[in-house]
Amino acid sequence: MQPVPSLSPPIVIAHRGASGERPEHTIAAYELAIAQGADVIEPDLVPTRDGVLVARHENEISETTDVADHPEFAGRRTTKTIDGRKVTGWFTEDFTLGELKTLRARERLALLRPENRAFDGKETIPTLAEVIALAKRHRVAIYPETKHPTYFASIGKGTDEPLVAALRQAGWDGADAPVFIQSFEVANLQRLKAMTKVRLIQLIDGGGAPADGGARSYADMVTPAGLKTVAAYAWGIGPNKAMLWQGESPTSIVRDAHAAGLHVHPWTYRAENQFLPPAYRNGADPRTHGELDAEISAALRLGIDGFFTDFPLIGVRTRDAARGAK
Repeated sequence: MQPVPSLSPPIVIAHRGASGERPEHTIAAYELAIAQGADVIEPDLVPTRDGVLVARHENEISETTDVADHPEFAGRRTTKTIDGRKVTGWFTEDFTLGELKTLRARERLALLRPENRAFDGKETIPTLAEVIALAKRHRVAIYPETKHPTYFASIGKGTDEPLVAALRQAGWDGADAPVFIQSFEVANLQRLKAMTKVRLIQLIDGGGAPADGGARSYADMVTPAGLKTVAAYAWGIGPNKAMLWQGESPTSIVRDAHAAGLHVHPWTYRAENQFLPPAYRNGADPRTHGELDAEISAALRLGIDGFFTDFPLIGVRTRDAARGAK
């Protein structure tokens, strides 16, 4: 298959940092990603009780920290309904930043990535301000995701305003700022469109619908008409990587998005067999690494404009090899 031109040179987005090799959303994971050549580091953002944005994949932190080992916080364990789903554990919005800083990060996918457990207990939860400072120091971009924005707004801890304020304080408010803001919801991206000029990315999953009801379904959003609607408020889309393919044949999502003027950054490319399509697996052990470079290469040939990966070193080498082949 002949490579298809992308709208812009493909960027490598370090998904939660180099999270294939370090516990996710830690300064160590971000620093390793930068050292490996990633163009962008990605912090998922959730608020603390005192309104500070911190980097965690979810506001429930029992899987990514040692909070369960802290008897002083045992009484904070609770059950909440988030985006229509009941979740039990400990939640960032019930802790001050000072309290969260007493916790230590740990590997979330310990069964798949047991070697990463060697780094458990060594890192604290970083704040957005710390991530921005790191990015500025190394001159890389950031790609913050606003997690559960409707839920947090409903409890008086909206994340859009503090995010925009932090970006403005950093001098990042223009269309050329080294920032992409992403969300699976629609309404908060539409609000952000009126609040900032930084690039906005509509995340799209392979099934279901945005939690805020901003579209009937994600499937509707990737029709040509749906993509035109998205293009009214977003600079690009971040589709589930599986949406690029129907069996071994490419779908029209990249072509249709480009026709609507939208850049395409699929997620998430991981090396373990468990996350790879069958054609790229190496044996049957879900922990074994397969041919991630081949999977990324196939996506690059479709004309994607960047991609999220837990393994930025593989991503950078594969992207650069594809550039050299042209």
